[in-house]
Amino acid sequence: MKSLLLVSTVVLIFMISCETTPHVEIVDLKPQTKTASNHFVMPTVPDEIIFAGEQIPLEDLDIKERLDKELVINNFWHSNTMLTMKRANRWLPRMKAIFEAESVPEDLVYIGVIESGLQNVTSPRGAKGFWQFMEATAREYKLTVNSQIDERYHVEKSTLAACKYLKKAYQKFGSWILAAASYNLGVYGITDNLERQKVDNYFDLSLNPETARYIFRILAVKMVFENPSDYGFYLDSESLYPPYKTKEVVIDSTISNLYEWSVENGISMKILRKLNPWIRSRDFKVKNNESFIFKIPDGNEQLGLFRG
Repeated sequence: MKSLLLVSTVVLIFMISCETTPHVEIVDLKPQTKTASNHFVMPTVPDEIIFAGEQIPLEDLDIKERLDKELVINNFWHSNTMLTMKRANRWLPRMKAIFEAESVPEDLVYIGVIESGLQNVTSPRGAKGFWQFMEATAREYKLTVNSQIDERYHVEKSTLAACKYLKKAYQKFGSWILAAASYNLGVYGITDNLERQKVDNYFDLSLNPETARYIFRILAVKMVFENPSDYGFYLDSESLYPPYKTKEVVIDSTISNLYEWSVENGISMKILRKLNPWIRSRDFKVKNNESFIFKIPDGNEQLGLFRG
């Protein structure tokens, strides 16, 4: 009798559980190739890419997969890619204008994007600014670096210096891709590897992991930034960071206190350094026959002094 009661109880519990357990739908997870909003999209490598006038040999499986890897990294590091795209709206137009004036292929402007994310950062080795110049290289390309001024943080001047470096490297290699790779490894490093390995192009070289990824990182960023919707990024114009509206002030005499000077001009030291990050001191000494340009906000619409 007890056994019969136990069996009946078990059957009753099973029947109740079948009635109350929610239906779970098994979904076949497949990569999405298109989306209407910011979602992860599995990128595809196109059949053909021309970069700085040079054909990328995508018929080679190794080349294709290395590019695919960098596209996937960009797509699935969504926050970093989107923030860099926002900053690009502010900075890339003026950087591209300098590249055009210097007759350097516009594609190479994306070196600055992968070097710094378009931020005035400092590397563990001491490279600084958008273009990550080391101090000695900065001086070689006529950038001023001292306790008062560090033009590695000057967007326009450091971009011009980067163009001069790339043009010099191009004269050496006859290839903009090799010139771009030398921005990471140095002209001597690329030259030594080409000679030692008996090859004549970047894609045949066996390189350290960082330089081996370098060109593919540039390619991936260019592809995503120039065709964001193809890779699942949808940023409207209001989401992008606008260019700063500024006016120029000529500085031809010494300023003993930049904090006071800033307030007298309707801003703060914070804003002065935001618009002129190359200024590194609290005062600003000017020699005879010297002059400098400070940028300050044109009006108080974007940036200004807020008094409590």
